[in-house]
Amino acid sequence: MPHDFQADIDAIGRIDAVPAILDVVCRITGMGFAAVARVTEDRWIVCQVLDNIEFGLAPGGELEVKTTICDEIRNSGQAVIIDEVSKDLVYSTHRTPAIYGFQSYISMPIILPDGTFFGTLCAIDPRPARLKNPETIGMFKLFAELIAFHLDANERLARTEAALLDERKISEFREQFVAVLGHDLRNPVASIDSGARMLLRTPLDEKASNIVKLIRGSAVRMSGLIDNVLDLARARLGGGVVPASISLRR
Repeated sequence: MPHDFQADIDAIGRIDAVPAILDVVCRITGMGFAAVARVTEDRWIVCQVLDNIEFGLAPGGELEVKTTICDEIRNSGQAVIIDEVSKDLVYSTHRTPAIYGFQSYISMPIILPDGTFFGTLCAIDPRPARLKNPETIGMFKLFAELIAFHLDANERLARTEAALLDERKISEFREQFVAVLGHDLRNPVASIDSGARMLLRTPLDEKASNIVKLIRGSAVRMSGLIDNVLDLARARLGGGVVPASISLRR
């Protein structure tokens, strides 16, 4: 089954703190582009973005994953921080800065509580920036953990709500089944009682009369049980199923 990336975009969209996080990232670092990206083995899709440099991405926008540094972060699970690409020993010759035209870059992995890699909280800018300091790195790490926490909490809440909905549907179906079953039993029980009363009005020996009385007594008790079941079902269903009332004469 194909992965539902729209669900990932929606999941990030439900986290009210994300726009504020992206705004703080840009204000503190002085960078013009910040985003939360969903990163898989073959896709890089932006879920939420703040773009002040006209980079050209909106939620749902996509980059070729193999052209991104986030792909490497997905494999390593480690953040990548670049103050100035042209002076960086590792990334000065890397193809990604050349493709996208940035000089400063920071990307922090978003790891869910179960260890699953979701994506990255990242920022870029065509100008250099001072990023390799404990304050900035700590801020990005905290924000990435906060996003991961919200994703996990919202997913667990959704599963709980789905389970409750399923249980409610099952319970309603069970109550409806009991109500319908009770309703369907009324007529045959009434017929048994009617037949027993007719037999009692005919000449019977003592043994036969006692047997018929036992049959009618059982029918009366069954009718009482059905009444109780239907009353319970009616109360549980809020009047959704209201069987016809057929009373047996005692």
